[in-house]
Amino acid sequence: MRYYERERREFVRVNAEVAVRYRFLGHDATFQATGFVDGKTSNLSGGGMLLTASVADPDWIPGLLTEHIFIGVEIDLPGADGPVRALARAAWVEAAGDGSGTCRIGLRFKEITRQDQDRLFNFVIGNQLA
Repeated sequence: MRYYERERREFVRVNAEVAVRYRFLGHDATFQATGFVDGKTSNLSGGGMLLTASVADPDWIPGLLTEHIFIGVEIDLPGADGPVRALARAAWVEAAGDGSGTCRIGLRFKEITRQDQDRLFNFVIGNQLA
C-alpha cells in the first residue's frame, strides 16, 4: 500500500545506487529520535531522493506524512569529501514488497546547504553525461 501526497518534481533525477545514513527526528518532545542507520538510495536529485529504509514503527507513517517526523540523511556521493547532509520530509511511503520489512520513502529536502545542493547537482549532471 502506498501513502502519498501529490508529487511535483522540480529537479532532474538520476538513477544511481548511493550509500546513505539516515535517522528519524521529531520536534515533539514525546518522539525519541533514532540513531543513524545504513540505507541506500537508487534515485537522487538536488531536491530529494528515494530512500529504501526500515521504519521501526509503522505508527510513524502518519507522522512522516504530516511533518511531525523528519528524516536526517547523510549521502555518501562517490569520490566526495564527506557526506552531503540534509533534513528531509516524506512525500510518500510504500512497502518495498520484497518481504524484507523495508519501505521506500520519497523524500523532499527541507533543509540543505547551498554547497551540498550544488554537490548533488554536479553528481546528477555528471551521471547524466556518463
